[in-house]
Amino acid sequence: MPTTEDTYSLNDLAALGDVTPRTIRYYIAQGLLPAPSQVGPGARYGDRHLDRTRLIKLLQREHLPLAEIRTRLAKMDDRQVAQLAQTPYAKQASGSAVDYVQSVLREPRPPMAAQTPASFRMMAVDVPQPVLAPSSVPDRSQWDRITLTPDVELHVRRPLTRHHNRLVDRLIATARQLFEEESS
Repeated sequence: MPTTEDTYSLNDLAALGDVTPRTIRYYIAQGLLPAPSQVGPGARYGDRHLDRTRLIKLLQREHLPLAEIRTRLAKMDDRQVAQLAQTPYAKQASGSAVDYVQSVLREPRPPMAAQTPASFRMMAVDVPQPVLAPSSVPDRSQWDRITLTPDVELHVRRPLTRHHNRLVDRLIATARQLFEEESS
């Protein structure tokens, strides 16, 4: 049953969020946006969808992968999302991807909390870090099979956050080193 808040059509939401209707559908399928109150051509979207769409775009400009964005959005309520999506920081244009790559090559970037205004930091710092329940695991995932030795494999469900990707890379390197030392 639609609420009085559900005021945007798919095309209106896409235009206001500066994305395509296909992107909105993709965000819903990936668990980044909640489904509309009804489905089909008459589907209506509300301010919560618009705020989340804008915040997703902002976080993408910060070069965060969608898995990390999904994790952060899952920890926030609609009020927090609206506040972050409408901060002055959210309206600033971010540099290009080339600028980002060049800055990474020059020196390591500080954590996100150290480079953003206090109103935006709550997303990375003040929000508690709950353990994700199995029901909150994205519907679309794949398993990577990493062979450590002919008899030992490591299975990893993707997508992962950048942090977890780094940890898995360290785990693989350490495990391979252990197996090499054992065979010597």
